[in-house]
Amino acid sequence: MSKEINIRFLFAGGGTGGHLFPALAVAESIRRLMPEADIMFIGTKNKIEGRVVPKAGFKFKSVWIKGFSRKFTLENLLFPVKLVYSVAQCLAINFKFKPDVAIGSGGYVSGPAIWAAAKAGAKILILEQNSFPGKTTKMLEKYAEEVHVSYEDSKKYFTKKEKVFVTGNPVRENLKLIEKKIALSQLNLSNSKKVLLILGGSLGADSINKSLSQIVNKLEENNIQVIWQTGKNYIEEYKKYNSENIKVNAFIEDMNLVYSACDLLISRAGATTIAEISELGIPSILIPSPNVAENHQYYNAKSLSDKNAAVLIEDKNIDKELFDCILLLINDEDKLRILNENALKNRKGNSAEVIAKRAIEMAKRNDR
Repeated sequence: MSKEINIRFLFAGGGTGGHLFPALAVAESIRRLMPEADIMFIGTKNKIEGRVVPKAGFKFKSVWIKGFSRKFTLENLLFPVKLVYSVAQCLAINFKFKPDVAIGSGGYVSGPAIWAAAKAGAKILILEQNSFPGKTTKMLEKYAEEVHVSYEDSKKYFTKKEKVFVTGNPVRENLKLIEKKIALSQLNLSNSKKVLLILGGSLGADSINKSLSQIVNKLEENNIQVIWQTGKNYIEEYKKYNSENIKVNAFIEDMNLVYSACDLLISRAGATTIAEISELGIPSILIPSPNVAENHQYYNAKSLSDKNAAVLIEDKNIDKELFDCILLLINDEDKLRILNENALKNRKGNSAEVIAKRAIEMAKRNDR
């Protein structure tokens, strides 16, 4: 039996879709390029990865770790215990699985998982989706053979720049638009009205939800249909708005369907959203979250707005500007076309396949 058949890849990253989906995109490319590869994910079972990874057909091992809250909570007192226990879990998983390459895509779970993989002899590859590298990425940099980033400007934050490659943010292989009429039909939406898609991330965006609740009736009066992902934390509060023209969901599984149906997107500016907007050319209004490290979502959004590839509204201005901005854009075909064309120009190419090939090369070089 050849060495190639025994090649193993471990992925760690999650907590949010922004950390998970780039890793899934690379894993899908590895599976296509090397069907015999053994692929495993480490994550937390009660976060998005615990639901999505098994559905994608990959092995999944859960660990106990949870992030440290910025506000004081009683659960924070358990953090050191959970961290030590999770490190022990990650060491046990890695020494049993023996990955040739471990790929970290951010989030608190990737810290102990990738550190343990390095101790188990794996070569390390890091994905950093945001313009400003997260704390976990900075911590793991010294173990990494390669770091793949989405923005040229990110390189300045790394110590060993020769390790850093501007590859772009990987998107899922199955991310594709279908015919709009078919998408509208499947969503029970009218073909004669505009469609606005609202995304606030898998957990939801409080300010976007509140602002939308104040204008959703006016949108309907203006013949605008709305697909509204509230996030699981907010569905109970906003499900009362569900109607023939307003489709309220906690979480949307089939993103291809809603991207294909929408004329305009309103979203936070996470790195995965930026990559998907660019890949598909989705006209968008981006409202960066103010509650992220180093305000990186603002710089993500600005990277598109500076190229007239999206419209940027700061969170503090959402109530004042959002409704007028929606009406101005959604009924102006020329502006929608310009946003579409410029967003498509921002595509980085097949990032997932490029990174997958690098990971496979690294695995073949691992002669431990």
